Amino acid sequence: MQVIITSALEQGLIYCFMVLGVFLTFRVLDFPDLTVDGSLPLGAAVTGALIVGGHSPFVATAAGVGAGMCAGVVTGCLHLLLKSGESESTNYGPKLLAGILTMTALYTVNLRVMGRSNIPLLGVQVIFDKIGAFLTLTMVGWNLVLVLATLAILVKYFLDWLLHTEFGLTLLATGDNEQMIRAMGTNTNFTRIVGLSLANGLVALTGSLVAQQQGFADVGMGLGTIVAGLAGVIMGEVIFGVRSVSWVLFSVIGGSIVYRFLIAISLRLGIEPTDLKLLTAVLVVAALSIPTVRSKVVRL
Repeated sequence: MQVIITSALEQGLIYCFMVLGVFLTFRVLDFPDLTVDGSLPLGAAVTGALIVGGHSPFVATAAGVGAGMCAGVVTGCLHLLLKSGESESTNYGPKLLAGILTMTALYTVNLRVMGRSNIPLLGVQVIFDKIGAFLTLTMVGWNLVLVLATLAILVKYFLDWLLHTEFGLTLLATGDNEQMIRAMGTNTNFTRIVGLSLANGLVALTGSLVAQQQGFADVGMGLGTIVAGLAGVIMGEVIFGVRSVSWVLFSVIGGSIVYRFLIAISLRLGIEPTDLKLLTAVLVVAALSIPTVRSKVVRL
C-alpha cells in the first residue's frame, strides 16, 4: 500500500504543473487550448535531446520549459490570425483551431528534435540525480515526493503572486469579460499570448520531469493530456471547492493528486492499462455530475 501511495503522490505532483497550465487556459483565460497534447512531449523531447547531448539537466529542463512557452506564443499568434472579429469571446472555433494546428505541427517538431520516436535517458544524469547529489539523498520514495512537493508549492505561490499583480488581474479580466477590459484600453491580445505561453511552459515542465523520472522521452507521451488535465482541474474544484484564487490553485494540485490516486487504485484492482482512457472519461463525467446531483439532493 505504501508503494501505491508514494507512486500516486509522485505522479500527482509531477503532473500538477500540467494541470495548473490547463487551469490557466480553461478557467483563467477561457481558452480551450489543445496545444498541451503537443507541448508536453515537446518539453520532454527538448530536455531529452539536450541531456543526451551532454548538457546540464537544469539547462535542459529550462530549455524544455522555454520551448513549451514558445508553443504557447505560436498558438496565441495563430488565434490572432484566425479570429474573425474583435468581439470573439463566445466563439471558440478560432481558439480550438489554433490549438489543434499547433498541436499537429508539434508532432513533427518533436520528431525532428529527437531524431526518432523516442530517446532513452538511462545511464545519463537527470535533474533528480543532481538534486539528490546536492542534498546527499537518494531520489526515490518519500525523498522524491518531498522535492516535488517543494517545487509544486513554489510554483503555486509564484502563480498566486502573479495573479494578484496588475498583469494577473488583467489576465483574469481578459478571460472573464474581454470586451470590458478592452474598452479600458488594455491590449488583450498580448495578455492572452503571455497567458498561453505561461500555461504551455508549465505543461512542458511536466513533460520534462516525466521524461527524466521515467527514463525516456517519447513522441506519443502527450496523448490524452488535455483530458487528464481537465480531470485534475474538475476534481480539485469539486472536492476542495473554489473559495479564492489562492485556494483554487491548491485545489487544482489536490485534484491532480486525487486523479493519480484513483488511477493507481484502479490498476491495483485489476483494470487493464489499455482501459485507462475510458476510466479517465468516466471520472470526468462523474466529477461534472457531482454538483448537479448535490443540488438536487439538497432540494429534496
